[in-house]
Amino acid sequence: MKTVETPEPSTKIAGPSEKSAGVSIVIPAYNEAAGVGITLPELTQFMDGLESEIPWEIVVVDDGSSDGTAEAIKPFVGPRLRLISHDENRGYGAALKTGIHSAIYPWILITDADGTYPCRHIPELLEQRADFEMVIGARIGQDAHIPLIRKPAKWTLQVLASYLSRQKIVDLNSGMRTFPRELAERFANLMPDGFSFTSTITLALLSAGYRLKYIPIEYRVREGRSKIRPIPDTLNFLRLIVRTIMFFDPMRVLLPVSLGFMLSSLGVAVGSIVFTDHFMDVTTVLLFVTGVQLLALGMIADVINRRLP
Repeated sequence: MKTVETPEPSTKIAGPSEKSAGVSIVIPAYNEAAGVGITLPELTQFMDGLESEIPWEIVVVDDGSSDGTAEAIKPFVGPRLRLISHDENRGYGAALKTGIHSAIYPWILITDADGTYPCRHIPELLEQRADFEMVIGARIGQDAHIPLIRKPAKWTLQVLASYLSRQKIVDLNSGMRTFPRELAERFANLMPDGFSFTSTITLALLSAGYRLKYIPIEYRVREGRSKIRPIPDTLNFLRLIVRTIMFFDPMRVLLPVSLGFMLSSLGVAVGSIVFTDHFMDVTTVLLFVTGVQLLALGMIADVINRRLP
């Protein structure tokens, strides 16, 4: 991994709860040569206007691009903008973790290199830092241009995640949000290397009792081609949602499954007697015992989880 031009902080780092605390803007970039030439000038020009209010830096992580993304970024490298390059593609989450680890300020703001997130929303997100541990730009409303093919899966995952986390989630995987670097490092072992990084950190903070704030933002049509694979990435999101909730609240996952098996055993027992005049005792017992075992497993996991510090 090669780093180009690492600057020193120009201002004393403020406490992470202060509105004036410094922010490191982390941008993962994989084959985004078409987008960085638009995103970076707009972002740096906008942040220059905030210089008197808050110290900042931009960390762009080229995640093993093959289309000349690094070369497109280099003209913008300077005292406030750094480029970090992965030798090979490691994933969206891995690029974010590299940028967060390299950040010099106590607050992280992530955004994308494809021009979809307008930088004019940044002050709104930063303004809420004193009252919330994570502030998320929610892609809702008429100005949110989310591709139609992604909406059904996005809605399904959002509803499931809201149920499992016991919290209303407005936007599960928005790529524009701000949070303390210390929190990202605390939950680093849960964060995946792929696209599910944002979904996982949302669920992790909600499940751990931290305060989240959603701010409606515009979501523009991207520059270049999307890297999301609808079916594999949706299945991966689903797996990570369940895994994250199992880590914090295992009964929320296992109790409904357990009840499902128990009710199925009752349905098989009644149905077999009514429709076949033959009691399917083996199937009934297997379904019921499986439900009991899952319930016991969930209770043990819940006790262990609550005893851990």
